[in-house]
Amino acid sequence: MSRFLLLISCLFLSGLVLIGMPWHARAQQPPDFEKLFARALELQQAGDVLGAIESYKAALAINPERGDALSNLGAAYVRLGQYDEAIEQYEAALKVEPLNHTVRLNLALAYYKSARPQPAIGQLRQVVASDPQARNAYLVLADCYLQTGQDEAVVALLKPREQLLGSDLAYAYLLGTALLRTGDAVEGQKHVDRVFGAGESAEAHLLMGIAHLGQHDYRAAKTELQRAVQLNPRLPTAHSLYGRTLRLLGEQDAAERAFRKELEVNVNDFEANLQLGNLRKDTQRFEEASAYIERATTIRPTDLTARKLLATLRLQTGKLDEAVRLLESIVAEAPDVVEVHVQLATAYNRLKRTDDARRERAIIDRLNAEAQAKQRGDKGPGE
Repeated sequence: MSRFLLLISCLFLSGLVLIGMPWHARAQQPPDFEKLFARALELQQAGDVLGAIESYKAALAINPERGDALSNLGAAYVRLGQYDEAIEQYEAALKVEPLNHTVRLNLALAYYKSARPQPAIGQLRQVVASDPQARNAYLVLADCYLQTGQDEAVVALLKPREQLLGSDLAYAYLLGTALLRTGDAVEGQKHVDRVFGAGESAEAHLLMGIAHLGQHDYRAAKTELQRAVQLNPRLPTAHSLYGRTLRLLGEQDAAERAFRKELEVNVNDFEANLQLGNLRKDTQRFEEASAYIERATTIRPTDLTARKLLATLRLQTGKLDEAVRLLESIVAEAPDVVEVHVQLATAYNRLKRTDDARRERAIIDRLNAEAQAKQRGDKGPGE
């Protein structure tokens, strides 16, 4: 039920779907192409991936517009873990055959396997739109949403499809995680119980850890998450959530170790990149901080916390123009966050943009006055 078990569950669709040459195409191809394609397919099915790659390349040199050869070449690269090369071949195949949804799913799974959930999402949406019964595509799409922090999207995708997917424990794990993250503890607990009912597992303890985190019971969360990483040290997000819990408990060194372990499992984990970037920024290791935070904003481009952290880093390192661009985009979306206006005023001052800085200070004064008035009102009469 981890992300890697999800991949196993859809192996027959994971970039290893080989496309044979249709009979009508065989009649139209030069003899050399037909022989090379058939030889490549034979080698690929026999496990000689390198030999298959060479034969596909030779065939494509004769006819570079054959979608089946391009797709099978992509599948061969997947076997070698060369996902960039696989993606290039799948995209080329889709240019030839844009309605081939087997190829599109293979492309999505190449993105997914290489820890790039954002581009996988667009492809998977097209797959499930064309095939509403594509069980595994729904589960992988849900996991991509989960990885990118789109918990409501997971719930919206999976809840209406219980009849199609409900027998799969991966469904219970994904939906239960999303429900717990969105604060629906009662409904989420039902799915947690289903996962626990299958026996002790890292995934079950991970779900309980998420539930305790949602209730701010950090010591109970630590116990559950510690057990999760003991049972499966390569369970994605487990080390990251464990690190967050440790940090909330003040165990900073242990938290940093947990975040680094998470990135060994998945270099594109949002939380681990964000937290390590913050830790590096606090110790003025700015180059390392920038690498982590930039990756976090790439994973979740709309996340305000990551964008604020990147803007703060740019301000600290004197990259004022970039800091201003980031801060201006943030205040356009979140105009009532005082700290962002403070940073923007600081950046404007350093750039000698006096009028802009004055305008920001006026906004800061207004927001602070509104906050104080609200506090006085909350205290009730006579205060």
